[in-house]
Amino acid sequence: MIVNNLYEIKNISKIYGHGRGATQALNSINLTIEEGKLTAILGPSGSGKSTLLNILGALDKPTSGHVLFLGEDISNYSNKELSKFRRENIGFVFQSYNLLPNLTALENVEFSTEITGLPRENAENALKLLGLENRIKHYPTELSGGEQQRVSIARAIAKKPKVVLCDEPTGALDNKTGIMALKTLRDLNRDFGTSIVLITHSKEISKMADTVIKILNGEVVERFDIENPLNPEYIEW
Repeated sequence: MIVNNLYEIKNISKIYGHGRGATQALNSINLTIEEGKLTAILGPSGSGKSTLLNILGALDKPTSGHVLFLGEDISNYSNKELSKFRRENIGFVFQSYNLLPNLTALENVEFSTEITGLPRENAENALKLLGLENRIKHYPTELSGGEQQRVSIARAIAKKPKVVLCDEPTGALDNKTGIMALKTLRDLNRDFGTSIVLITHSKEISKMADTVIKILNGEVVERFDIENPLNPEYIEW
């Protein structure tokens, strides 16, 4: 079977600050992330996993090393090129939802499709896919936490990205709505082949992934595949 690498990370390091005040967030990381898989990046707070996600999403640049996306080195892209790259390839799902409060659910998702030049129907279809067809005219304050997170997922997938990057997407959710959000991500991966990279501190949540990459103190300490990933409904919260 031919394996296509979505990402190839080659010896990347990330240092913040200078001199005695410098902090090394990532230290000579090498890894690959396969296309079409659900990959969990697992580690405690301060391990460097969010820094890695920001580099994968072209929100930040490595201090050294190379990031290849579908074989193309994006490490030395200009800020303008990185902005275009994010717009065309990446969907983001954050713990805090990041919805615009003065826009309805539909308008929040349309905002994503408009900047990529995609038709309005993409926004409506994404919300319907996530079971929110009756909530499209509601504002964020009129939605539950779980509904807001599903709107943020709809926004991420409406522009049909090559990968969805999720930073602790259940961090602000309770058990029931958290499991619902994870099931949505798993279904997107299984039913549509959407590549998903999920940042988490939870060993339980990482059990739903096809591949787990463990990070500690800015270094990859383990990488393994899961033959039978756990159904999100069976995760022990």
